[in-house]
Amino acid sequence: MTAHMRTRALAAGGTALDEFTERLFGHLPRADQRRWARVYLQGLLTTPGKKSVRRLAASVTASPTASQSLQQFINASPWEWDPARAELLRWVEERHPVHAWTVGQVCFPKRGEHSVGVHRRFDPVAGRIVNCQFGFALFLSLDGMSVPVDWRLVLPESWSVDPALRRRARISPDVAHQTPESLVLELVDSIASRTSSVRAPVVADLSRLGAAAALIGMLGRRGHDFLVSVPPALAVCAAGPGHGTEPARPAAHATAAGDLARRGNTSHPYAAPFTGPAARPQSHPQPLRIQSALVRVPGADLAAPGAQQTYRLFGERRPGPGARGGSGAVWLTNMSRHRMDDLLRLVRQSGRASATLGALADGFGLLDFEGRSFPGWHHHMTLMSAAYAYQGLFPRA
Repeated sequence: MTAHMRTRALAAGGTALDEFTERLFGHLPRADQRRWARVYLQGLLTTPGKKSVRRLAASVTASPTASQSLQQFINASPWEWDPARAELLRWVEERHPVHAWTVGQVCFPKRGEHSVGVHRRFDPVAGRIVNCQFGFALFLSLDGMSVPVDWRLVLPESWSVDPALRRRARISPDVAHQTPESLVLELVDSIASRTSSVRAPVVADLSRLGAAAALIGMLGRRGHDFLVSVPPALAVCAAGPGHGTEPARPAAHATAAGDLARRGNTSHPYAAPFTGPAARPQSHPQPLRIQSALVRVPGADLAAPGAQQTYRLFGERRPGPGARGGSGAVWLTNMSRHRMDDLLRLVRQSGRASATLGALADGFGLLDFEGRSFPGWHHHMTLMSAAYAYQGLFPRA
């Protein structure tokens, strides 16, 4: 089918996409901007293979200048992406109950030094140091699906302090270097301020963040229920159960979260696969045991002066030789009174968000953005998120 025929075919039944585009991008001040937003969405939904701007334009229109115009719209046009993300959030919430706000990490391999925020860092998935951009996504976790609705790009300090780099990447003066922990908290704060629904639990992979303890405390101080994977080396203190209203009593010495999770004082048999950021794929479910313990986190920023927050720490122990056996992710939650089955259902939301990142990479151009500007990166992520939500959630006749 030619590009012109594809355009005509989609246009014939394109009223739904027109309405969706108008709702999310109706805030754009110019008609041509709204038109190019629709073209980009259509291209993401219909273009097979790599989602370069040139291929997106060619799949939607036969115009020889469309590629240049679309490139201008994504990389140089000064439109705001926050209103579109806020509207996408509302659009999803209107259609499905949200079970969790899930934060995922994304590594974007890059060649060269010109893409905004590019730097060298160790990628545990690849097992080596890579040249990349690094960012975070916030997903609305629904029944059977996770939908990305917000993004943050890590901007290394070298990019923040160099005026030439800032100009070249069109980084706004109000954008500064932030730690990964600050960006995760910013994502959570943003959705909390926008949502019209009851707050959902925060599920996040903090296993590679150095200041995980402080972030845990700040989430609690903001009143969030949360379930987070933590670094196995995180220092925790075992806490025994209290009596009546008496708080749990801490042990005298701190120990590593991973060690305590493996020998937790409460054991929970569980037969289904235990999925999460550190889980290993399994072709067949095998009997598992979840070990859990009540703990305190000495490095957490406590909710109130003198407060002593008790958390539940748990991890998976697989059958295996030796005292340690097999081990997976280590999880920490302030929802200590919840049933373990309920907590494990939330753990699987993290695995589902990871799978969504794979689907975005394979079918929606997550890693295909070729521009170098900071606004361009956010424009692409916003439109890609909208296309994914539209394909997965828009009611079909």
